[in-house]
Amino acid sequence: MGIIIGVYFLGIAGIFEILGVQYQSIWSLIIFVISIFILGLPVDLVLGAMADLSAEKISGKITAFVVQFLFGFVTNWIVIFTVDAFMSSINLSPGAKLFISLILTFFESVFGDKKDEHKKAA
Repeated sequence: MGIIIGVYFLGIAGIFEILGVQYQSIWSLIIFVISIFILGLPVDLVLGAMADLSAEKISGKITAFVVQFLFGFVTNWIVIFTVDAFMSSINLSPGAKLFISLILTFFESVFGDKKDEHKKAA
């Protein structure tokens, strides 16, 4: 769990650096990442289940991937929007929220598909 949070932390720190997002201290960034995990867990459980159920009803692989990607994007955006609203030490522009949500969703879908393929092969 610590390694995953560390990777998220470094990834978000890199994205913040690229986008020029200002934060007060490294602790603000650490709290931001941990808050994303804490809030993301219940939101992902609900919307992830909805995404899986929706994807099962769709026949095409590409369409099912797009539906799951959109659910993941919305999940990440809701979590980032909420965490940003409660933290005054980090201020994200609407474009930065969307871009970060898009990048996180992309990486989650790429690495998530690899795990699913290994489960199906076993």
